[in-house]
Amino acid sequence: MAGHSKWANIQYRKGAQDKKRAKLFTKFGKELTIAAKEGGGDPNFNPRLRLAIEKAKAGNMPKDILERAIKKGTGELEGVDFIEMRYEGYGPVGTAFIVDVVTDNKNRSAGNVRSAFTKGGGNMGTSGCVGFMFQEKGEIVIEKGDLDEDEIMMMALDAGAEDFSDADDSFEITTAPEDFDAVHKALEEQNIPMASAEVTMIPQTYVTLTDEADITNIGRILDFLDDDDDVQEVYHNWEE
Repeated sequence: MAGHSKWANIQYRKGAQDKKRAKLFTKFGKELTIAAKEGGGDPNFNPRLRLAIEKAKAGNMPKDILERAIKKGTGELEGVDFIEMRYEGYGPVGTAFIVDVVTDNKNRSAGNVRSAFTKGGGNMGTSGCVGFMFQEKGEIVIEKGDLDEDEIMMMALDAGAEDFSDADDSFEITTAPEDFDAVHKALEEQNIPMASAEVTMIPQTYVTLTDEADITNIGRILDFLDDDDDVQEVYHNWEE
């Protein structure tokens, strides 16, 4: 009986891992398709696609699936007509959320996002209701290792970075969205290993939750959004 139970647990864990992997590939695939549709299929002339390819490869997305997603965006293969949507809303104690979605059904996505907020004691707001509380920035994180801080800092600033900071085991570089690609490319050309590199939404202020019920509720919102295949990115100002 113990052996059967152990096997069941292994199968459950494998199933959960497979599901997570499939969701990640779905997310990568949508971004690749949207990026190729927007700026063409050549990553040398499409910074968004170049970054999407880099993330997909880092996530071990198979090459054939990656290439199919790009061809769907360029129209070489038939695919779903995806659109990008952004929703804004509030969680417990006025915490602010921005939810980016890539979908083929706006009504379904709006309903699912609204439901996630409701189930966590929050509510979906109107466009722009919390957007002013965030700044769009390029953000690059580099693991220190034995890298020279001054050298990396000058490299980043010369390429157009806005800010450079030392954060324990890493260096953090901030750029304006339009300068992100130039800074990213400059570091890439010098073979600087980057732990992460993306254009993101950074909160200008953070909210700390102390009540266990509020923490549980905001966790519910995040879990429901994470389970939604249409949701690409979630930004919030909860200081975890």
